Amino acid sequence: MDNKLFKSSDKVVIYTDGGSRGNPGPAGIGVVIGDKRYFEYIGRATNNVAEYKAVVFALKKAKSLLGKEKAKKAEIEVRMDSELVKKQLSGEYRIKENDLKILFADIHNIRFDLGKVEFVHIPREKNKEADKLANEAMDRGK
Repeated sequence: MDNKLFKSSDKVVIYTDGGSRGNPGPAGIGVVIGDKRYFEYIGRATNNVAEYKAVVFALKKAKSLLGKEKAKKAEIEVRMDSELVKKQLSGEYRIKENDLKILFADIHNIRFDLGKVEFVHIPREKNKEADKLANEAMDRGK
């Protein structure tokens, strides 16, 4: 197991961000897992779709990095600055948009292959690296 993924004991801390320019518009995602950085241009999307796609990408990548056995036992904390998405993923808010329901189902299914997954809202200023990566994706994807 890559120890750099772990901030403390067996907890994997992930930072995610997604954004679009125009809402909908050109969109990108940014993900930070330990010392690893990822970004991807996702085409035309809304801000919320981009936020969800960042979480999908992050959980799949964490599973891949950890390996099947360790992923099943891992405690994963996904930090994001979208309070709406955090509350939807935590079951506090209902999801009304069909695009988000599909992505929610993807996340729900990925979680079967992982240990404990917790979604945490953080202030935007504590998510600068993931935000920078999402913007990099949008800049490159134009």
